[in-house]
Amino acid sequence: MIDRDGLATFLRRRRETLQPQDVGLPRGQRRRIDGLRREEVAVLCHMSTDYYARLERGRGPQPSEQMLASIAQGLHLTLDERDHLFRLAGHTPPTRGTTSEHIGPGLLRVLDRLEDTPAEIVTELGETLRQTALGVALTGDTTRFTGFERSLGFRWFTHPGTRAQYAEEDHAFLGRLFASGLRGLVTLRGPDSKARRMCDDLLERSAEFRDLWARHEVGLQPRERKRFVHPEVGVIELDCQSLVDPSQSHLLMVYTAEPGSQSHEKLQLLGVLGATAAADADA
Repeated sequence: MIDRDGLATFLRRRRETLQPQDVGLPRGQRRRIDGLRREEVAVLCHMSTDYYARLERGRGPQPSEQMLASIAQGLHLTLDERDHLFRLAGHTPPTRGTTSEHIGPGLLRVLDRLEDTPAEIVTELGETLRQTALGVALTGDTTRFTGFERSLGFRWFTHPGTRAQYAEEDHAFLGRLFASGLRGLVTLRGPDSKARRMCDDLLERSAEFRDLWARHEVGLQPRERKRFVHPEVGVIELDCQSLVDPSQSHLLMVYTAEPGSQSHEKLQLLGVLGATAAADADA
C-alpha cells in the first residue's frame, strides 16, 4: 500500500538537499531557494512538472516501478534510498547486484562533471546506461537500444553498421575481445544468467561468434587507446580510462585525447557540432 504522506515528505527532503551542481545543472545568478526546483527534478526524472508536483503534495496516481526507477536516478539516490522510495510507493524494490541498472550517486557525480569529455556508464555486458553530451556526439545515443541490442558486444555480431564506428584494422581484435569477455561472464554468472541467454542467442544468430566462441579464449583485455571513426571528422584516437563500481559492476568509461594532437582538435570540433545539433533539435 502506498504511503502518500511518507512518499511526499521523502521526495521534498531529497530535493531540498540537492544543489544544481550536485546533478550537473548550472546554478544560475538569481537563485532564491535552497535545493532543486520541482521543474529541475522533473527534467532529471523525465516526467512532467505537474506529475512530480502532485507526488510531493501527496496526490495523484500510484507511480509505476519504471517511474520510481527514473525518480531514484534523477534524485541521485543510493540503493538504500531507492529501496525506501519503492516501499513508500507500495512496490517491492528491484533486485540488487550485477543485474541492477541503478547507477550509484558517486559515479553519477563524476559523470555530471565531465562536460567537455566523451564518457559513458555501462554495465558489465556493455549496455550503455548514461552518456555525456560529447559521448553522444562521438558514438550516437547508445542508450536508445532495447533488449540484448543494448549491449555493444551483441550489436557487434548482429548489426554490421556498428563496426563502421571503429577502425577496420581493429575489427578482428574487437570481435575476439567481446567473445572472450562474454565467455568470462557466462562462467562467472552461471547458466541462468543474462550473459548465458545472450550467448545462446548469439550462437544461433552469428557464424562469426560461433567460430570465436569455439576458440575458448578468456582474459583478453581492451586496449587503452581506441580508434573511433566519425562520419564527419574521421578517425579519432582516444585513451580510455575506467572507474568501476564493484557493488553493481558498472563502469564509468572516460575518453580523452592527447593535448595538441589532431584527435584533440577533432574532439573539440565534435563538441561544437554536438552543441549545434542539440540547439537545432530544441529549436
